[in-house]
Amino acid sequence: MTIRRPSPAHHPRVPGTLVERLPPLSRRLMIGAGAAGLMLPGLARAQNAANGPSDAINVSGAHNAPIPIALPAFTDASSNTSDIGAQITQVVTSDLDHCGLFSAIDPTSFVPNSVVNSVPVWNNWSILGAQALVTGQVTSPGAGQIRVEYRLWGISQQKQLQGTAYTTASGNWRRIAHIIADDIYQQMIGEKGYFDTRVAFISVSGPPTSPIRRMALMDYDGANVRFLTSGRNMALSPQFNPTRQQLAFVSFENNRPQVYLFDLQTGARTNIGSFGDMSFGPRFSPDGSALLFSISKGGGAMIVKYDLGSRRMTQLTDANSINVTPCYSPDGTKIVFNSDRDGSGDQQLFVMNADGSNVQRISYGHARYAEPDWSPRGDAIAFTRLDSSGFGIGVMKPDGSGERLLSQGYLEEGATFCPNGRVIMFYRQSPLRVGNVSHLVTIGVDGFNERITPTPTNAEDPSWGPRLS
Repeated sequence: MTIRRPSPAHHPRVPGTLVERLPPLSRRLMIGAGAAGLMLPGLARAQNAANGPSDAINVSGAHNAPIPIALPAFTDASSNTSDIGAQITQVVTSDLDHCGLFSAIDPTSFVPNSVVNSVPVWNNWSILGAQALVTGQVTSPGAGQIRVEYRLWGISQQKQLQGTAYTTASGNWRRIAHIIADDIYQQMIGEKGYFDTRVAFISVSGPPTSPIRRMALMDYDGANVRFLTSGRNMALSPQFNPTRQQLAFVSFENNRPQVYLFDLQTGARTNIGSFGDMSFGPRFSPDGSALLFSISKGGGAMIVKYDLGSRRMTQLTDANSINVTPCYSPDGTKIVFNSDRDGSGDQQLFVMNADGSNVQRISYGHARYAEPDWSPRGDAIAFTRLDSSGFGIGVMKPDGSGERLLSQGYLEEGATFCPNGRVIMFYRQSPLRVGNVSHLVTIGVDGFNERITPTPTNAEDPSWGPRLS
């Protein structure tokens, strides 16, 4: 736990995936009419069939009035794909619902036969208030493959905004659904989505007196959980490398905290080392070439930069105070961290240049601050705050202005931004009669649309990874 309580009291491609751009349709140009495809070594983003600035929706406006979108179940052209079409539609719908910017229209209100020869009957959708419609179908070319076609239609424009087909292994259907949802998000909102992403976290199981802490990985929505460490040695603080499929974390090998790298493609671990009395809180630089972490020494802690190529360590602060939880700005020029260096007796947030110079305090509330995370957009810093009301998750601008609490509870920590900076994930711990329960929670940076992300065990210390595609 980072805050001290008052005392007392590049991405992995989808193998063998064929990506095709589907041409805009008219009643004379039907699906399958000669869309040229290119076999790629992996999954690539297709070009837009038709788009433009006028097709995007203002994000703040979408928060106030979510975009009504119709998502009829993808049709299946063969019996062996009978369930996949419905499952893909369900995941796409869930993704769009998660961000709070879309409102899925109740399928029971759909007018029958409202897509004729693969083209929408526009009036049947406009009377429902739909601004967008997604149609799709799943077929099976054989050999364990599926072909997923989808089209995004603008109802008021009466035109196709996007059309793409993916031919891939049937086991990739969920990832394809996330990619489709990202496409829709980008077409309608004008920004990249965050659905085709993963989250690393610490799984906590076993008795409260001797919990087992394993590093785990899952899709952003809680699906496809896999455990990366055995739990024999306690794991803490996983953090994604922004440019490689790699995690940094701390593990207590031989009861001594050591910093490790974990390769997500091979499963190989690299021991960076153990430094000082304790080393903790590793964070990558924006280019993935270096780590920031803290080293405790005597009664204090200093922040260091560790170059992964040269293995050279550079001290950025002294250890005359407690300087911990450093995090780079997206451009790599600044570092935010928390410290008790000003003698106030409380932990506060500070920003310094990447070389450790020009340290400036940015938090001034009557509280303790910790665990800052700089938004990928560069416009905000998330943090944990502890005051007389308890723990909370908040955001402020990089200069400390505009501080807002998004959530507050018994214990809330570990804020991490999604790749487009619109959503934050953190963990919330609630007491039970014996022990506690810990959930991963997402919330919009506006403080709305809070949701619990399901995990098979208690979960802590989330780190939201970069987009996979």
